[in-house]
Amino acid sequence: MRIHRPIPSCLSVRSHQLLWPSPARRWRSSQAITSEGTKTPLPGAALGQKPKSPFYFDTGYALYAKRPSRPFPPPFLSMPSGSFSDPLSTHNRSRDRRSYVNGEMIRGITNGDDAVLVGENFIGANDGVGAWAQRERGHAALWSRLILHFWALEAERDGSVTSTPSTSLEPNPVAYLQTAYENTIEATAAPNEWKGTTTACGALLHHAHAATSSDPVLYVTNLGDSQIMVVRPETQEIIYKTTEQWHWFDCPRQLGTNSPDTPKANAVMDKIKIREGDVVLAMSDGVVDNLWGHEVMQNVHDSMQRLGYGKQNETGDTWGAGGGMLDVAKELVKAARNIAEDPYAESPFMERAVEEGLAMEGGKLDDISVVAAVCRRRKG
Repeated sequence: MRIHRPIPSCLSVRSHQLLWPSPARRWRSSQAITSEGTKTPLPGAALGQKPKSPFYFDTGYALYAKRPSRPFPPPFLSMPSGSFSDPLSTHNRSRDRRSYVNGEMIRGITNGDDAVLVGENFIGANDGVGAWAQRERGHAALWSRLILHFWALEAERDGSVTSTPSTSLEPNPVAYLQTAYENTIEATAAPNEWKGTTTACGALLHHAHAATSSDPVLYVTNLGDSQIMVVRPETQEIIYKTTEQWHWFDCPRQLGTNSPDTPKANAVMDKIKIREGDVVLAMSDGVVDNLWGHEVMQNVHDSMQRLGYGKQNETGDTWGAGGGMLDVAKELVKAARNIAEDPYAESPFMERAVEEGLAMEGGKLDDISVVAAVCRRRKG
């Protein structure tokens, strides 16, 4: 007889219900919000920074939310001015719908309870644990976004000092994530107390300097069950993917309120040598719970072949410049969503649930976030 363990108060499991599939799952998806783009917004000061690395990511992202994202609470989002007697100095800010922390625009974009960030040398996908929506002052999306924001800031600050074409000092993404975690705890403490937990995964593009040239190196950091995957299109192979970290089924390692997990103790960092043209994917579990690894790889390969991978356009640029990765991300989201909404499909999540003795069939309806990035060398 299977004994079901009680859920400790220090951890939150997914909000997914393990029930026999019903038409209600299809109805919920009709409320979805989708978004796409090539890069997430940056503050004006960051746009003027000159890149130092010889390599960069050519990127695209696509998102599918199972329900609309909740607005961020004050002070992270300035609320509309409620009176003509409000100080004039706050009037313009009250009309600004962007999110801020410590006086700085919060980087990335929210997708349901997920958050993604897309930059030239750093991409990430965090998955906030949706069960916090049922708790007082719970806001998983705020936690997932803040940790990704502070993580990217730390990587940017260190990279601006250590990353040049002629040097290759070792970055420390786990230390960056630890600092981001501590900054998020501070930002969400009283009097602005908000609770939540999130998984975290990110890929930092760096380089190894040799006597005559530099080679791209990827620093991948993961905590939880989101995933970084590296696909080599010309050989149709997965050369790397992160391993999921769970406390038990459907309860991943997570950073945040009352969780025992920390980046310093539990995050895993891998250093991978990659090539120009390799595709790096950052995906929330809305993808990996619905598509097996070989399906992800095949989907990426088919998208690139259909769009002319390996060919040069009329300006002499290799395929992918100016939107190729956006198409790759959109096709992956579409494939994952098709399974998520099918109550009779086979899926990795269903397979794991059955192994645990749980009655389930079909995909897992969840927020689906994909960032696709191809490694390129800067001209000149």
